[in-house]
Amino acid sequence: MKRRIALLGSTGSMGTQALQVMDQFPDLFEVELLSANSNSDLLIQQAIKYKPNVVVIIDEQHYEKVKNALAKEDCKVFAGLQSLVDCMSMNSIDMALSCIVGIAGLAPVYSAIENEIPVALANKETLVVAGELMMQKAREKNVPIIPVDSEHSAIFQCLIGEHGNVVEKIILTASGGPFRGKTMAELEKVTCEQALKHPNWNMGNKITIDSATLMNKGLEVIEAKWLFNIDLDKIEVIVHPQSIIHSLVQFTDGSIKAQLGLPDMKLPIQYALTFPQRLTSEFPRFSFADFSTFTFEDPDMETFPCLSLAYHASKEGGNKPCVLNAANEVAVAQFLNEKIKFTDISRIIEKALSNIPFSRPRTIEEYLEVDREVKEMF
Repeated sequence: MKRRIALLGSTGSMGTQALQVMDQFPDLFEVELLSANSNSDLLIQQAIKYKPNVVVIIDEQHYEKVKNALAKEDCKVFAGLQSLVDCMSMNSIDMALSCIVGIAGLAPVYSAIENEIPVALANKETLVVAGELMMQKAREKNVPIIPVDSEHSAIFQCLIGEHGNVVEKIILTASGGPFRGKTMAELEKVTCEQALKHPNWNMGNKITIDSATLMNKGLEVIEAKWLFNIDLDKIEVIVHPQSIIHSLVQFTDGSIKAQLGLPDMKLPIQYALTFPQRLTSEFPRFSFADFSTFTFEDPDMETFPCLSLAYHASKEGGNKPCVLNAANEVAVAQFLNEKIKFTDISRIIEKALSNIPFSRPRTIEEYLEVDREVKEMF
């Protein structure tokens, strides 16, 4: 039988690549649900092509447009985030692939876990903001969470077959972004256009800026802590500009396992969708002859303070990772709208971490309230 996929965030970079992966295996996958925030035109095109049972447009202003455009299609159209949360109770979903950007993915993913739907997770903010709550619920419901981020997919793959063997440390690799080697003075002058030119990866705007500030790696550190149940001091970041080694795991005997491949997000997407099988793909193959040298260096956390801020927030725990994420979302949006400088991003995050008092949220609603409180500051 085909695996029925609920694709949350189908119109973004990750969502469109996920559909390309599913296109390669029409006998294995069926799109059961498509959701998008506001890109109604592309959502309509996708719905006509893939004929899902359900379509959800989060921005309710676009509801009538989507509903009318799909009136002749055999699908149900809903609007609003709560509708997406409610749809996760559908018993026709075999897996939810969350490609939603930011905290908007929090409630739908939690709902999927509550309803015992396996989750392929590309939305790192879900575990950054509420990792303890999410993983506790996943254990309670015995729901697998399969990472889609290339780095976490790499770690996940390295741990296969290692049950019972003690991990000494996890090593997350980072490309270093477009500004590796720059000074703080140089970063004061960078433009939005320059920041969106990632040297290796083709990603959405928000994650591309996060990569440039190294916040993306900071968020991945926090995500790895919860996903792999490992102490923060056992998670290391190393800059690997070639982006071929996607991450590594070192065991207590000193052995290190690494997962390698060309920088293409379709690879970890396919792995998550087909796990535990590895199916033949048509993606380009890596050749050592094309990469005669791999280089590594420590991240410059003084010039790129977002990474150290992420470590700091995770060590404090409680609401602090949520504060970090919310402030980062605000700052990145302001930078993309050319309202602040690149270097102001870390300053806004540091201000939020300093000004929002420590608390211990216990529910999704409490985490969302922290998010709102931070965003109201700016």
